[in-house]
Amino acid sequence: MDIKQYWDNAVSYTEYLRDAGERLGNPKDTQEADYAEYYRLGIQRMNRMWEKYLPNSEQVETLAKKKFNGKILIISEAWCGDASQVIPVVVKFFEQFEVKISYRDQEPSLIENYLTNGGKSIPIVIFLDEDFNEIAHWGPRPKHGNELLNKHKANPEEFPKEKFYVELQTYYAKNRGFDTIEELLELL
Repeated sequence: MDIKQYWDNAVSYTEYLRDAGERLGNPKDTQEADYAEYYRLGIQRMNRMWEKYLPNSEQVETLAKKKFNGKILIISEAWCGDASQVIPVVVKFFEQFEVKISYRDQEPSLIENYLTNGGKSIPIVIFLDEDFNEIAHWGPRPKHGNELLNKHKANPEEFPKEKFYVELQTYYAKNRGFDTIEELLELL
């Protein structure tokens, strides 16, 4: 896989937000129209997370010790609830590095290399060195989010989808990206 071609087609976070707004206001197809509420929520959550997230000083020090000097490619879609909580944190924490976003649905061959239990779950954060070799990847959500999802899948009657979504979003709001960055730093 030549990941550089995906990098070259990827967009900045600013472009990603702009594209999401355009898709919300002017859907290209019926899927985008059907996802309008998810786009609206995604934009709202990304803006809120961007405003509220402050990098943890200990995590910043840890990053400096890691001597990472590469790039970050994220596979995502703006309608994704996990992505709306993760991407602003990753972009802001790693702001001194180039970070780009590749649309999962526009570049379907890329996500095929990063399936989660056979599914195309997003976001996927890929750390690359200066020559576009993969160092590590992470996703689609922090460990606690996966625990909540597994709890729902194991017993959907006792832990229905609606309760799962509420608990997951509450976790993201309270944790404010700390676990996401902690897990990413462990990979570097």
